[in-house]
Amino acid sequence: MTQTSLSAGRSRVLSLPNILTYGRILAVPVVVALLFWPDEFWMRWAALGVFTLAAVTDFFDGYLARAWSQQSAMGRMLDPIADKLLVAAVLMMLVADHTIQSWSLWAAIVILCREILVSGLREFLAELKVPMPVSAVAKWKTTVQLIALGFLIAGPAGETVLPGAARIGDLLLWIAAILTLYTGWDYMKAGLKHVTENDI
Repeated sequence: MTQTSLSAGRSRVLSLPNILTYGRILAVPVVVALLFWPDEFWMRWAALGVFTLAAVTDFFDGYLARAWSQQSAMGRMLDPIADKLLVAAVLMMLVADHTIQSWSLWAAIVILCREILVSGLREFLAELKVPMPVSAVAKWKTTVQLIALGFLIAGPAGETVLPGAARIGDLLLWIAAILTLYTGWDYMKAGLKHVTENDI
């Protein structure tokens, strides 16, 4: 490998879109640590601030990578991992502090199970060299999901500013869960199609 190729590889790894993705991964333990004290309202606001910044990078890293032609294997690998780590960690913390409870637990379970399902499908299809592009509905699902988690992270602290914030978060979580079921089934059909084609 030439020196030029090595330099180009390093520049892609340290490109701004990838740095934003690294930042999103680093935000996960910070948000989790802040949510260890759910009764401290300032902790919830701090967690919401870090979560919001991380969620914003989810849009900008992909947008900038495409706009600046800085797509890389590292970015394609870490971007979905960063998303799943953030969502799964926040869901677990919100369930632990009973912000998500009762019937809304099912919405959280559906979302987590779908993330595991899609990860498995991506790994399987990658072995077959089959791309698995993100659908438009999946992008809407992610947007609704992140907004729902934002409301739920604010929790009782958010109620002091916007009465009913928790109910809004629960409603959006269920909408995200329904979209999750739809997109999960969509991806499953695509995966099963390639399974049956390879078994014939």
